[in-house]
Order: sequence, then structure tokens, then C-alpha cells
Amino acid sequence: MSEGPFIVAIVALVFIAFPATIMHYMTEWRKTKSLSADDERLVDDLWKTAQRLERRVDALETILDKEAPSWR
Repeated sequence: MSEGPFIVAIVALVFIAFPATIMHYMTEWRKTKSLSADDERLVDDLWKTAQRLERRVDALETILDKEAPSWR
């Protein structure tokens, strides 16, 4: 008769506490996986800078192609 509460406690741990703990940490992981507003702004600024630098490189390559065709 004394093993009844022990079994109930084990079942509660296995089917309630353990899944609840896993779900809690999965939710926390998903929250941290997304970008913050500052991170999104930084990524946008970096993207714009990369595009601007790519246009500059293309312009320089065009100039070099005209002035020194064998530079490559």
C-alpha cells in the first residue's frame, strides 16, 4: 500500500514535470533564435554597405577594363 504514492509521484514526474521542463526550454530557445530590432537594423545596414561596395568594385573594374585591358 505504501508504494501507491511513490508510483503516482514517478508518473507525475515522467508525464508532467519532464515534458513541461522540455517545453519551457524549447520556448526559450525559440525566443533567442530570432533577431532583435537592433540586430535587424545592423544586418540591414551591413547589406546596404555591401551593395554600395559592390557597385564601387564594378565601377573600378569597368574603368580598369577601359584603361588597362590586360589587368585581369
